[in-house]
Amino acid sequence: MGITSALVLFAVIWAMTFLVVLPIRVQTQGDLDDILPGTHAGAPEVHNLRKKAWITTGVSVVLWVVIAGIIQFEVITVRDLDWFGRGAVVAPTDGTNG
Repeated sequence: MGITSALVLFAVIWAMTFLVVLPIRVQTQGDLDDILPGTHAGAPEVHNLRKKAWITTGVSVVLWVVIAGIIQFEVITVRDLDWFGRGAVVAPTDGTNG
């Protein structure tokens, strides 16, 4: 795996993990009974974004190490994921080369 592939893999894992962590323990304006006029009651009041970004980074590093190791050491390859045989090389049966 090249450096660009590794960085893209980390960025995708980080973004997906961030979207999972983002709604955890958020306190909305409706929860705190402090709704500002013109805003939705579900708007976040206390979101702890910096803490969630650090948690996301930690979890992403662990996931990236595991997934990059699986890819680098070819524990699972693209051929393993070819469930329908579309990537298999099929030899011609009529004796011709084409």
